[in-house]
Amino acid sequence: MVIQPKIRGFICTNAHPVGCAEHVQEQIDYVKKHGAVANGPKNVLVIGASTGYGLASRITAAFGSGAKTLGIFFEKEASEGKTGSAGWYNTAAFEKAANAAGLWNKHLNGDAFTDEMKSKAIDIIQSEMGKIDLVVYSLAAPRRKDPVTGEIYSSVLKPIGQAYTAKNLNTSKREIEEVSVEPANDEEIFNTVKVMGGEDWERWLDQLHAAGVLAENCQTVAYTYIGKELTWPIYGKATIGRAKEDLDRAAAAITNKLAAQKGHAYVASLKALVTQASSAIPIMPLYISLLYRVMKEEGTHEGCIEQIYGLFQSCLYNPARQLDEAGRLRMDGKELSAHIQAKVAELWGQVQTDNIDELTDYKGYHQEFLRLFGFGYSHVDYDADVSPMVTLANLA
Repeated sequence: MVIQPKIRGFICTNAHPVGCAEHVQEQIDYVKKHGAVANGPKNVLVIGASTGYGLASRITAAFGSGAKTLGIFFEKEASEGKTGSAGWYNTAAFEKAANAAGLWNKHLNGDAFTDEMKSKAIDIIQSEMGKIDLVVYSLAAPRRKDPVTGEIYSSVLKPIGQAYTAKNLNTSKREIEEVSVEPANDEEIFNTVKVMGGEDWERWLDQLHAAGVLAENCQTVAYTYIGKELTWPIYGKATIGRAKEDLDRAAAAITNKLAAQKGHAYVASLKALVTQASSAIPIMPLYISLLYRVMKEEGTHEGCIEQIYGLFQSCLYNPARQLDEAGRLRMDGKELSAHIQAKVAELWGQVQTDNIDELTDYKGYHQEFLRLFGFGYSHVDYDADVSPMVTLANLA
């Protein structure tokens, strides 16, 4: 079939297998070019391994450290007349490259919130991997079923305390508009923390620890975004921010439980990027479009693979790592520097529909959005007839 992008709102409903392979290969090439991660991990579990920062983590562990990787995700295989999801094709491309390099890799496809998935992962680790020395937690999901009570919780993207009105970039209309979001109530805040907070991360580590599959000096990391004044009303000081604060609680609890074997849990704050998750958050497309312009002009822009490779090199596997006052690893310093934020704020006040291309990097934002789904690569023939049917040989 000929596969062209089908965009609906803030998501693309299809994906291109050849383009997704290009997307993955670019990241592999970056890691290979920049060299091995000294004293890096050897047995890695990545929870949320098929897109964004989780995919970049798996690529960095495998091609930067020669690690065995077990990846967990919830993706869709192609069916008659429908493409698979981007994460499915990303994993297929990763698998092909890892196999060619002689790197052990396996995958589990399903709901990572369930105890059944945790048990399946533990079985594979025990039988085929050896003890895990790095667990990456990089889940982004709208809802979660509590494995104990069976109750289903849904997250919301709302401010806390008062309504919020601000400029927004409507990416489907390519217009600057005003968006208003009502404040979350207590139940919505609680539910969002249940879905996006640290409870499931902690449960994963509890079960891995109880099964005896964590190595001495094991590390685990969960990813967050903190941001600054421009994004605080809808992110940092909102429901999603409250959930991310719960990661700090979980990190302390996990570290305490792993103390006997010198294990440690970290929360890593990363920069704002175009991801399938960030595209859904009000104001973030506009903020990111402005940020990209400013950081590209300064020469400090980084994508997922640059951020994660840097995290491994300068933080996770660097004895001289620096922590902030909350004990977090920080890779967002360039974005949050005062002069970058001042420039973004200045442009924020000026941008309108008729000057989007002049004041923002909307073109770069849109191109990066398309590439998440395998589109927008100049050397891929999107008029060619390609098969959407791609298998995963290492799917457990």
